Amino acid sequence: IATKVAIMLLFLMHGAKLSREAVIGGLGAWRLHLAVAAATYVLFPLLGLGIAALPPAVVGDDMKAGFVFLTVLPSTVQSSIAFTSIAGGNVAAAVCSASLSNIAGVFLTPLLAGVLIPGAGATAGGTLSAIGSVATTLLLPFAIGHLSRPLTGRFVDRHKALLGRLDRGSILLVVYTAFSAAVIEGLWHRVTLRDLVAIAIINLALLLVVLAVTRWAGRRFFARGEEIVLVFCGSKKSLASGVPMAAALFPAAQVGFVILPLMLFHQIQLILCAFIARSYADQRAAAGPLPTGEAA
Repeated sequence: IATKVAIMLLFLMHGAKLSREAVIGGLGAWRLHLAVAAATYVLFPLLGLGIAALPPAVVGDDMKAGFVFLTVLPSTVQSSIAFTSIAGGNVAAAVCSASLSNIAGVFLTPLLAGVLIPGAGATAGGTLSAIGSVATTLLLPFAIGHLSRPLTGRFVDRHKALLGRLDRGSILLVVYTAFSAAVIEGLWHRVTLRDLVAIAIINLALLLVVLAVTRWAGRRFFARGEEIVLVFCGSKKSLASGVPMAAALFPAAQVGFVILPLMLFHQIQLILCAFIARSYADQRAAAGPLPTGEAA
C-alpha cells in the first residue's frame, strides 16, 4: 500500500511540475514528437524482439521477458529534460515530447507487452484490466497534479530539492518491494554474475544502437536543437513508470526478474547520456550561439 501511494504521489508531483506554457510551446514540433514515439515504441520493441530471439546460452529465458518489457516502456521525463537543457537543445519540445511519451505509455506499454510477452497481463485480469490499473496509478495522479498546478505550482517550484528526494525515495521503495518478492523466489540462485555481465553488455549495445539511429535521424531531418531532443527523449526508458507497470502486468514473484534489465539499463543510460550531453554542450560552446529558436 505504501509503495502504491508513493508512486501515485510521485506522478502527482510530476504533473504539478509540468508547465502548461512549456507544453503549448512544444506542441508545434509534431514531426519531432512522432520521431521520438517511433524510436520509443517501434525501434526499441523491434530490437527487444531481436534480443528475445537470442539463444538461451546468451540470454536466459527468465530475462528475455525483462528485455522485451524494457523496450516497450515510455521515455523518462526528468532526466530527458535535464540532459536536453545541459546539451543546449529545445527544452520546451523535450518537456512536451517526454510527457506525451509517458501518457501514451499508459496505453501502449500494456498493449505491446500483452502482444509481445507471453503471459503478460494474465494475472491482472487481461490487458484492458492492466491498462486500467496503470492509468489509475500513473495517469490519473499525473492529470490531477497538472490540473492543480495553479494551486500547487509555486510550492513545487520552491521545493525542488524535497521533491527530488521524494522521487528517488519512491523508486527505491518500489524497487525494494519488487526485489524482496524476487529474492524470496530465489532470484540470486537463478541469476549469476555471468548473467549480470551479459545483461549489462546487451543493455549497453541496445542503448548504443538506439543512440546511433536517433542521432543520425536527428542530423538528417531536424535542426540541432531538435536533434538533441530526439537523442535524449528517444533513447531512454523510465524506471519510475516501468516498475509500477511491471507490478500491474506480472506476478509479484516475477517482477524482480522482469525489472532487472531495466534497473541496469537505467544506470547505463544516465552515465552515458551525461557524457553525451556534456559533449553537445562543449560543441555548442566552441561553435558559438545557436540560431534563434534552436534552444530554450
